[in-house]
Order: sequence, then structure tokens, then C-alpha cells
Amino acid sequence: MSLPSTIGELRGSEHRIRTVREELRENLIRALRQGAPLFAGIVGYDDTVIPQIQNAILAGQDLIFLGERGQAKSRLIRALLTLLDEQIPVIAGSEVNDDPYRPISRYGRDQVAELGDRAPIAWVPRERRFAEKLATPDTSIADLIGEIDPIRVAEGRYLSDELTIHYGLLPRVNRGLFAINELPDLSERIQVGLLNVMEERDVQVRGFTIRLPLDVVVVATANPEDYTNRGRIITPLKDRFGAQIRTHYPAVVAQEMAIMEAERADFSGVPVSLHHPAYMREVVAEITHLARRSAQVNQRSGVSVRLSIANYESLLSNALRRAVRLGEAEAAPRVTDLMALRASTVGKIELESWEDADEQALFHKLVRGACGNVFRRHFAASEFAAWVARFERGLTLEVGEAMPLDAYLAVSRELGDMERVLVKLDEPQLPAAEAAALEFVLEGLHLSKRLNRTDLDGSIVYGG
Repeated sequence: MSLPSTIGELRGSEHRIRTVREELRENLIRALRQGAPLFAGIVGYDDTVIPQIQNAILAGQDLIFLGERGQAKSRLIRALLTLLDEQIPVIAGSEVNDDPYRPISRYGRDQVAELGDRAPIAWVPRERRFAEKLATPDTSIADLIGEIDPIRVAEGRYLSDELTIHYGLLPRVNRGLFAINELPDLSERIQVGLLNVMEERDVQVRGFTIRLPLDVVVVATANPEDYTNRGRIITPLKDRFGAQIRTHYPAVVAQEMAIMEAERADFSGVPVSLHHPAYMREVVAEITHLARRSAQVNQRSGVSVRLSIANYESLLSNALRRAVRLGEAEAAPRVTDLMALRASTVGKIELESWEDADEQALFHKLVRGACGNVFRRHFAASEFAAWVARFERGLTLEVGEAMPLDAYLAVSRELGDMERVLVKLDEPQLPAAEAAALEFVLEGLHLSKRLNRTDLDGSIVYGG
């Protein structure tokens, strides 16, 4: 069925035009009644953040997300887009998505006055009703609201003519969503301009005041430290946001692991069968959680979920690289591969002091702590008394980048009981999985003070 192409046809179709707040509210209510999934891909917010977002939408409020980096604030904002209608009618050629029945721009009013019901309309998809701006100190009124267009003046229009204005981001997403990231970074002058649009609904460009009753929902993000400091944001603007929603990091390791698996790079198509042990993914997530509790890490800056994702990708990449170099057909990340995470860790953690030695020591401390914690969740050191006794009688195992699978498998056959270990770790009976599990258990026994570990140049030796 074809869509109406003029205002007259639109009236005849009985299409109902709603404000953007009505649109969001009604679409949310319908989704809730139908049990439709909302905010797909957002993990860990079902009982905390998402109910607050739904309340703000039902109340028709502008909202601001407060949280440290890597807490899915931008993803939450973009997910709101799915609550808009697929498309809406606007006066054709309008720069500000003029409502065909109630145009707000000079162009839209002229079209309706001249053509009446014959005025053409266009249908705008939801993607064009969303704009996102990163706030920076050099953001200008022209960026957000508009500026006099010198070309239009040169064509003969007067400066007092509203048609000389080239509209900025806010007017262009009329009847939609406007998102501004890191709101406190806007200068006070620009914050006042934003306040005028949100509250007074007027726009001043070069001393020329025009009335623009914009139908826009404003969503912002900010770091809590910047948002609460006096002087970083003007109080009247802060007061205009109806809902202030505090985001957070995943509360438990399992949530962090789910995000990592969903967001990691795709390794399909590589020439090696790459196995992804869940317990190694757990170690990577545990590293991040320990960093978030460390007194050596600047917690005001936060430890992003992107750290976990990047570390997981680095872990899998190192296992893949090792298998390719050794000519092996399958690979699984091992404890020794965790050293490759240093490159993807140090750039994402801000320390309270900036000494290189502190950075290196902290990284090793986090890795050891994560391995020990995960080992204790799956095993008790006393389960491996027979293994410890065998190492006490002289057995050793050298592990590292250059060690092939055969070296691991020979030791695991001598120790025995690997089938039980793989079952407890929920791992398949694969040579690569067996080698990774063996190294994980040996590191756990070392951290439990049952085995000695000697670090050599490029390898590690476990012994009694």
C-alpha cells in the first residue's frame, strides 16, 4: 500500500501524528505488553538501569546517564532509537522535519500557506531522526543550533529573514532524539544555548531570535566526577533533566564473560581450529574485576568493559599465533598466553602513580590473582596430591611459546586423571584443551604453594 504523498492524502488516511514523547511512551507500552526484547545486547542492567530508563520514557523526561567509561552509555542511547516509529511524515524539503499539520519553520509555514492540502510530504526513517554529538570545548552555537548562511545572504535575502539561517544539529532532529556525550565539556555559553532550546524553545542566532518549539528528547552522558563538580555544568541545565540514571560495571564475572563473548572479534575462517575455554575467559574477566578493586588503579577514571574484550581478543590471538608457528591444527589459550595481555591492558588502566615498574608489577599481580581465584572456584589443591607427589619425585614440565602439544600430552599421560579435570572444567577431550587445562592446574597448584615455578627466558618450569 502506497504512502500518502500530500497533506490532503495524509488527512484522508487518518494517520495520527504524535509528539516524540508520546511516540516513545506508546511504543514502549506496546513492547512491554508483548514481551518484546528491549535494549538487545545490554547485559547486567535488567534490574537496575533499564527500569529507570523505562520510567523516564513513560514520564516523558529528558535523561542523563552518569557513569565511568565503558558502561554502555552510548549503546543505551542508540537503543532508544528502536522505540521510534519506522518512519514519520514531514513537509517535503523541510530542514527541521516539519509536522505537516503544525509546521514550525518559515519554509514549512510558507508551503502550507501557498499549497494547502496539495503541499507535498516526505517520509523520514527513524535513523534520520537521531543525532549524536561529542561535547568538546570548541563546540559552538552554530554546531548545535545554527548560523547565518552567507550564501543565502549573497542571494539577496535580508539578515532579518529566517530563511537565511542554516540550522544546526538540534533543529535538524526535530521530532526525534538528540544525544550529547560528555555534557560537562560544553562551555557555559553553549550550555545556556542548550538550556534555551530545552526550556524556552527559542533560538538566538547572531542576535536574531526565532521561535522554534522543537519536539526533541535530549539524552546526555557524563562522568559522575565531572557532573557533580561545581563549575563544570550550570545548575539550571542540570535541573532540566528529568531523570539522572547511574550506570555501572557488570556486577559479577559471569556478566562480564557474556559481554566479552558477544563483543569479541570473529575468528572464523582462520586456518586453525581455535577452542575457547570458558575458564580462561573467566580468568580474563577476573583480571578486570580485580583491577576495579585495586587501590593502585584510578577508580575515578574507571576500568572499561573494553579492557575485558580487548584482553580476550589478545588471548585468543596469541594462541592462534602459537599454533600457526608450530604448525599445529588446533589451539586453545593457556596461562602462558596471558602475558600477551600486557599490551592490551596498560593503555586502558590509569594508575595512581605512573612508574613503569608499578605498571609491570600491577599487571603480574592482577594475572596471578585472577588465576588463583578462578582455580579455587573449580578445584581444591588437595585434589591433586598425587600430582604434587609425582613432581616431588623429580617430574618437571617446561611451558612456553615454543612448547608443542606433544610435550604437554606426554606429561599429562604420566600424571593421569586428566579426564576428571576436563570434566570439571567442562572441556572437550581435545589435545589443545588438555594442554591448556594441564597448564592451568599447574599454575593453580603453584599459586596454592604446592609446586615451584621457575621463570626462564621465554619459558616457565614447574617442579617439586
